[in-house]
Amino acid sequence: MGKTVTSDQELLREYHTYLRLERSYSPNTIEAYEMDLDKLRQYADEHQLDAVHMSFEELEAFVFEQFKSVQSEATQARILAGVHAWFRFLLYKDYIDQDPSELLEGPRKSKHLPTVLSLEEVNAMMGAIDLSSNEGHRNRAMMEMLYGSGLRVSELVNLRLSRIYLNEHYMLIEGKGSKQRLVPLSPVAEEWFGYWMQERSSWPVKPESKDYAFVNRYGRPLTRAMVFTIVRRLCAEAGITKTVSPHTLRHSFATHLLQNGADLRVIQQLLGHEDLATTEIYTHLNVQDLRKAILQCHPANS
Repeated sequence: MGKTVTSDQELLREYHTYLRLERSYSPNTIEAYEMDLDKLRQYADEHQLDAVHMSFEELEAFVFEQFKSVQSEATQARILAGVHAWFRFLLYKDYIDQDPSELLEGPRKSKHLPTVLSLEEVNAMMGAIDLSSNEGHRNRAMMEMLYGSGLRVSELVNLRLSRIYLNEHYMLIEGKGSKQRLVPLSPVAEEWFGYWMQERSSWPVKPESKDYAFVNRYGRPLTRAMVFTIVRRLCAEAGITKTVSPHTLRHSFATHLLQNGADLRVIQQLLGHEDLATTEIYTHLNVQDLRKAILQCHPANS
C-alpha cells in the first residue's frame, strides 16, 4: 500500500520540492501542474475518492471530464502531463506501489510547422521601431537578441547584466529546467545593446532590478506579456499579417541559420534543445522551401 501520508499540506510541500529540485521544472510549469493537481483533488473530493490512491479507471474518468471543457490539444496534453507528474512523485516517494496513470493516453499533438518570418519581414519589423521614443533603443536591442540569438521570451526577460560578457561576445542563458548554455552575441546585437545601456543609465531603475538587462519605464523587469505586445505592435506597423509572437523570431533565427548552411547540431545547442528531434522540425521547413523553389523555378512547372 506504500507509506502513510502524514498530512495534505506536508504532501503538497513535498510535491512542490520534487517538481522544483528533482525535476528542475520552470516556475510556469510548476504552477500549471499544481493547478491541475487542485482540479484532481477537487474531483476526488466530489466523487469521494482519495487523490493519492486512485485507480486507472477513476483517473480515466477524471481526464475525460477535463477534456470535455478544454478544446486545445496542447492544454489537454499538459493536463495529462500534470497527472503523470503527480503519480510519478507518489511512486518515487513510496506513497504508492504502482503508477495508475502509466497507461493513460491523451491527444496526440498535431505537428504544426511554426510560422517563420522572411529576412525582409524581420528587417521591416526592425525598421518599424521608433528610435526617437524613450523605449526605442531598448526595443531594438531586445529584437536583435530575440532574432540574432534565438532566445525564448522567458530567457530574454530574465537575462541578467552580470551574465552578458560583451568583451567575449557571448551571454550565459538560463533556459528550461534551469539548464544553462552559452549563446554568442552578434555584432549587431552588441551594437544596439550598447546604445540601450547608454539610455538605461538615465532610467529610474529600482535597486532590486539593477541586474536585469531589460526593464520597463518604471525601472522594473519587463514581463513576457509586454514583450508580446511590443512584437505584435511592430508587426502591425510593418504591415505583417502573419500571427507573430516573440517565439516566431526564435523560429526565424533557426530557419535562417539552416537555410544558410548551419549544422543542425549547432542550432540544437544554440536553441538549448535537449533532444535533436525537437530541432529537426526546421529541416521540414527547409524541405518546404526546396519544394517551393522547384515549383517556382523548374521549367517543367512553368
